[in-house]
Amino acid sequence: MGIRKVVGIGESVLDIVFKGDQPQAAVPGGSTFNAMVSLGRTLGVKSPDIPLVMVTQTGDDYVGDIVASFMKANNLRTEGVSRKAQTHSTVSLAFLNESNDAKYQFLRDKSPLADSFIEIDFHEGDVVVFGSFFAVNPSLRDYTRRQMRNAHSAGAVIYYDINYRKNHQSILSETLPSIEENCAMSDFVRASSEDLMCIYGTDDAAKVYNEKMSSLCKNFICTHGDGPIEVFCPSGHYTYEIIKVDTVVSTIGAGDNFNAGFVYGLVGGAVSKEVVSDMKQENWTPLVEVARKFSSNVCRSIYNYVDKDFVDCL
Repeated sequence: MGIRKVVGIGESVLDIVFKGDQPQAAVPGGSTFNAMVSLGRTLGVKSPDIPLVMVTQTGDDYVGDIVASFMKANNLRTEGVSRKAQTHSTVSLAFLNESNDAKYQFLRDKSPLADSFIEIDFHEGDVVVFGSFFAVNPSLRDYTRRQMRNAHSAGAVIYYDINYRKNHQSILSETLPSIEENCAMSDFVRASSEDLMCIYGTDDAAKVYNEKMSSLCKNFICTHGDGPIEVFCPSGHYTYEIIKVDTVVSTIGAGDNFNAGFVYGLVGGAVSKEVVSDMKQENWTPLVEVARKFSSNVCRSIYNYVDKDFVDCL
């Protein structure tokens, strides 16, 4: 069965990027949102017949208008966008250090969220992308659990990026069961070594896979910043080098775009549930190769997604 649609579920924000004390850019963002925009600029151009649906929520305000217009301009469907009346859209302040790595401060409306998110009908052949704190946020958990269970039951291929950072470590004991429940419903799980250290107290990906992840999800990817990419599955443990970038402008979207590239590879290769259930090195290599390309491209600019002409390189 061919790919029916790609669905991203996550937060949308307006990222204001600072270098030192000065703002450098204001761009729509959010972890899954960034991945979906890059897919819109690539898959949306190469295969416009495959719907790319972003499920998110914005306020009924000018920032929400910017986000919705940006989605349309980048080949993303907006029927999954909930515009909640009398609320403010989320703004993220991203502060780049000397290495162009970011620390964040979020300005959020405190109104309840889950009651106004849109429900999605999933089918076999769909690919679903989700992750970060959004996927385990206690105030949204009933919604995110329901969506994942529905996608899993329908036979969709689910890609989960854990993306859990130290600023949420104070509620790790509350959210860890949700992280592991998400892993158990997913076909692919990605984590950074930083995620693993935060959650399990070690950045030893092999140890985490053998002692924890293998019983939850067969296919596990661990990225190590500017270090190697490790993948684990029942057939083995494979390591890939990253593509070195001479001048790194920003790493904000590097992980998100690794996800986008991996999903692009899944769709382009029409990777079925049968293949997913028995991944071999020859299945992993083309997926990681394109994921590396997406990730390295985005590090060369201030923006959170691949360049519009990047599609010509695929």
